[in-house]
Amino acid sequence: MPLTIHRAEVTAARRLTPGMVRVTLGGPDLATYPTTGVGDEYVRLFFPADGEHEPELPTPTERGGWSWDEDQQPATMRTYTIRAVNAEAGTVDIDFVVHDGGVAASWALGAAEGDVVGLTSPTGLYEAPAEARWQILVADAAGLPAAARIAETTRPDLPTRLILEVIDPTHRQDISSRAELTVEWVYGGNGHAPSRLDRIVSDLELSDEPGYLWFAGETGVMRNVRKNLRRERKLPNGTYTTVGYWTHRAEELRQRWEGLDEETRTRLYAMWEDKSRDIEEITDDYHAQLERLGL
Repeated sequence: MPLTIHRAEVTAARRLTPGMVRVTLGGPDLATYPTTGVGDEYVRLFFPADGEHEPELPTPTERGGWSWDEDQQPATMRTYTIRAVNAEAGTVDIDFVVHDGGVAASWALGAAEGDVVGLTSPTGLYEAPAEARWQILVADAAGLPAAARIAETTRPDLPTRLILEVIDPTHRQDISSRAELTVEWVYGGNGHAPSRLDRIVSDLELSDEPGYLWFAGETGVMRNVRKNLRRERKLPNGTYTTVGYWTHRAEELRQRWEGLDEETRTRLYAMWEDKSRDIEEITDDYHAQLERLGL
């Protein structure tokens, strides 16, 4: 499906917890929004510049990206998962982790009816095998919206264990319950303390029956989880998904990335074009090289 970019208007915004705001987006351009229906589908959001009511939106390109005209001011872009889609109402809910600073967090804290952002069509990553007899979903606050949506929309006969790490009990949310769902809350992490999620995953006793483990959280923690699942447990491809939703010390690491020589960056980009290698192998190699570079 080709990428599309939509003009989205805020129809409502409310505080869910001390650390999360839900913004509902609607407007004529979302009347037939092309949701994939996948629980962790993610989108790119384009935010207006300071003092502007809405952003200048780019034009989709044939290769699935986007570009701006020369006379346009490129908008700041961030990636978020969708919490819910109401096709009948023509609305999309996005849950924002809010904190001091940051373009997206600042915008969400001040979001009011009529404000405008750009929204791309979504891409989903979650793909539990059809033969799965269990699944475990693990996430910190950034991954919580996607994890909760997966748990709520997964087939009702699939036993699901949901492990969520938030700062403290005031950051807990109501998760729709069903017979085959258990929800466990862990406190800490999220930039306020070391995360325990990688240790929790390494201590999990996984059933010998076919299953699926999904993780979303801080990039460094994700790398530890991925190493455990691939190298120590040697889980087969397709039985897990690990995603880094945010990065601790992101600005420092961004500066290090920009300080890399052009040859190194080109080599890292080119890795993903190698069709002779397994994508999981490439992913391992990519993260290993970033770690060697201090990224």
